[in-house]
Amino acid sequence: MQHHRVYPVDFEASATNMDPHPPKYVMLPENQGSIRPPPYRRNVPRYQSKSHKSGGNCCLRCICCCYCFLVLLIFLLGTLAFYFYAVYQPQVPSYKVEEFTTAHFDMKPDFSLYTEFAVTVKADNPNSKIGFTYGKDSSVEVVYQDSTLCSGQIPAFHQGYKNVTMIKVILKGKSDFGSGLQEALMDNRKSGKIPMEVKVTVPVSVVIGEFPLRQFKVQVTCKLVVDNLTPNKKAGILSNECFPKVEF
Repeated sequence: MQHHRVYPVDFEASATNMDPHPPKYVMLPENQGSIRPPPYRRNVPRYQSKSHKSGGNCCLRCICCCYCFLVLLIFLLGTLAFYFYAVYQPQVPSYKVEEFTTAHFDMKPDFSLYTEFAVTVKADNPNSKIGFTYGKDSSVEVVYQDSTLCSGQIPAFHQGYKNVTMIKVILKGKSDFGSGLQEALMDNRKSGKIPMEVKVTVPVSVVIGEFPLRQFKVQVTCKLVVDNLTPNKKAGILSNECFPKVEF
């Protein structure tokens, strides 16, 4: 014998599809289980943290301030650079080897070579409002086929506006020459076309008015072709190209 339970059912939602006078109760089998209403859930309102919002606004303001400062700094630097170039009109000095004289050129039986040269370098400053100060720690080398023959130093001096200075340097040295280099040098001397290089490295400070600015290094490489290396005789310079390079 089956037992039945009686449960109240609300049919108001579907009254249009059923009998106009439905029964208030319906018989359900016991093994069908129970019908329970869904648990009541309360919707908890969500609130945004005021501290988080204020922290985000603070970071945004900081980023905006940094960008504004960077833009202002770039603008100021650009304005200063434009003013400097417009007022001072800076130009790079030019350099040239004016004279190349051989004092000693002695080849030894052990393939060593003793040389002494007098080299005159012309430094031309075309600037009307900028001067240059050449420092003490300089070096000058005479090179033949990547082999240094002799070396010397440029004396320290100041070069004023619109100035041309002749710098005379005495270079002395002894180098170990192999038989191959000696033969190549002798062939060049016979042909009357001897390729040489004069390499100058000197610290230079820019002077505006009476105020020296930071010091930087200038390297000048002059590629020469001379007609002779006869002692006590001025060599004729057949080709002369100088290439300055600035290291900040």
